[in-house]
Amino acid sequence: MSDTVSPAAGGSESRPAGRTLTGSTGAGSAPETRGRTTIADSVVEKIAGMATREVPGIHSLGSGMARTLGAVTDKVPGGRPSVTRGVKVEVGERQAAVDIDVVVEYGVAIVDVAAEVRTSVITAVERMTGLEVVEVNLAVDDVHLPDEEDEEVGEGRVQ
Repeated sequence: MSDTVSPAAGGSESRPAGRTLTGSTGAGSAPETRGRTTIADSVVEKIAGMATREVPGIHSLGSGMARTLGAVTDKVPGGRPSVTRGVKVEVGERQAAVDIDVVVEYGVAIVDVAAEVRTSVITAVERMTGLEVVEVNLAVDDVHLPDEEDEEVGEGRVQ
């Protein structure tokens, strides 16, 4: 069965009522042409967050306030650390842009860590989603010193 319009035997072109389909659909067409895939921003945020955390020299993600609020919510029963903390993305039909807030470890070359993060994020997002990553912007919000304790909400002095 063909769904393209072909001229009738009399030389005049006959068209069905409604829209004209072009190309083939159904069993004879390639699977990748049978439908549309949309990828939510949150999916790309998770991929970018995980790819960033895998880079040596990254201590944590998020700005100061996001890390503080995240430490509180992580302590709530049933709460889990957010992979997307500090990651914002814009996803189009074929492209994505990523903004990441990070805290780096003291002593690492920030330029080198930033390059590794970009490579890791671009590779992971493009491989998993098929989207072209047009930019990965990093904001280094802090440097974690070796003698600093993590910003975790502990128990109070009084019980």
